[in-house]
Amino acid sequence: MTDSILRTKSKDFAKSTVLLCRKLKKRGTEAVLVNQLLRSGTSVGANIHEAQYAQGTKDFISKFEIALKECNESEYWLELLIETDSIDKTDYKTMQEKCIELRRMLVSSVKTLKEKNQERL
Repeated sequence: MTDSILRTKSKDFAKSTVLLCRKLKKRGTEAVLVNQLLRSGTSVGANIHEAQYAQGTKDFISKFEIALKECNESEYWLELLIETDSIDKTDYKTMQEKCIELRRMLVSSVKTLKEKNQERL
């Protein structure tokens, strides 16, 4: 089974998040901030992956909506880290771009899924 673009990009985002968080921990960045980013950044892909085994359309949509929320939360932590001079601009920009791309894909996917679900009713 080939992975969807969304699953591939979300896994790439998760890996980038892990690597960034490792770097931040080595620099002594506040553990709470690093852990929050680590949780939300890896949760995006986990929820997208979990949706594959959803118990129906509503559950599938719900998993994607959770992934979208986690993506938005990741963006918040990234903004907080850059505004507190905890990460450099290059790391921030790279992660922000990935986050924005994922968010756009998730918004589009959720919208399409909800429209298709409405048509079935």
